[in-house]
Amino acid sequence: MTSIAFFGTLEVGLVYGLVALGVYLTFRVLDFPDLTVDGSFPMGAAVAATLIIAGVNPWIATFAAILAGASTGLITAFLTVKCGILNLLASILTMIAAFSINIRIMGRPNIALLGVDTILTPFENMGIDPVYARPLVVFVLVVLSALFIIRLLASDFGLGLRATGVNARMVKAQGGSTAFYTYVGLALSNGFVGFSGALFAQTNSFADVTSGVGTIVVGLASVILGQTLIPGRKVWVAVVAVILGSVLYRLAVAFALSSGMFGLKASDLNLVTALLVALALIAPKVRQQYQKNKKVKEAGVAR
Repeated sequence: MTSIAFFGTLEVGLVYGLVALGVYLTFRVLDFPDLTVDGSFPMGAAVAATLIIAGVNPWIATFAAILAGASTGLITAFLTVKCGILNLLASILTMIAAFSINIRIMGRPNIALLGVDTILTPFENMGIDPVYARPLVVFVLVVLSALFIIRLLASDFGLGLRATGVNARMVKAQGGSTAFYTYVGLALSNGFVGFSGALFAQTNSFADVTSGVGTIVVGLASVILGQTLIPGRKVWVAVVAVILGSVLYRLAVAFALSSGMFGLKASDLNLVTALLVALALIAPKVRQQYQKNKKVKEAGVAR
C-alpha cells in the first residue's frame, strides 16, 4: 500500500469514525437498533453539497447537514415513541423515506463538488499537501466530537441516557422520561452520522443518493471491532475504541483488497466486511471459552 493510499484510507476511516460514534450511541448506550443511519448519512451529504453549490458558507452548510441528520433521528423516535411502531421497523421506514427526500434535496441522484470551496479549502491553501491536510482536519473534527460525547455521557443527562438503555423501567420509576432520552439520543446519533456524510461529500467532492448503502454495517463493524480489540467499561475507552475500530476496519479492508490476498478483488468489499464483522463477533466468545477452560484446568491442578 502506497503512502497516498494509506492516508486516503486513514481519512475515510476517520470520516466513518463519526458514523461509529453515532452507532455507538444507539446500539450500545440506548440499546436501540437504529437503521436510520443508511438514510441520514446521504442526507448529510446531500444537504451540505446542495448548500455549498448554492454559495452558502461550507461551515454553515455542514451545520445544516448535522441538523438534517438529527431530524431523521427525531422522526424515527417519533414513530417509535408516539406511534408505537417497533424500533427496528420505524428506522427502516425512515431510511426508505430518506432516499426519496435526498433526491428531492439535490434535484438529481448526485452532485459534484469539483472546483468549489469546502471546509478543507482554507487548510489546503496554506501550502500543506492535501494528502496530509485533509486527514489532519478530519482528525481534529473527530477528536472534538469524541470529547463532546465523553463529556456528555459523563454528565447527569448522559447518566440518564445510559440508564435508559440499561433499564428503562428504573428510569421511569425515578421519574425520568425515557421518551425524552430516546428523542435526544437518536437525534444526537444521526446528527453525527449527518456530519460524517457532509465530511464525506466534501473530502470526496461528490454527494450521491446511494452513498448510504451499507453505512450501518460499517458502523457496527467499527464498534464491534474496536470494542473487541480494546475492551473496557469506561466511557472514554469505549469512544476511543470505536473510532480506532473504524480506522482499523478501513485499513484492514484496504490491505486485503489492495494486496490481492486470497484472490480478493475490489468487488469483494461486502464479503470482506461480513467476514471482519463475523470474526469480531466470534473473537470475544472464543476468548471467554479459552479463559473458562484455563480456569477449569487451574482448578483441577490445584486439587
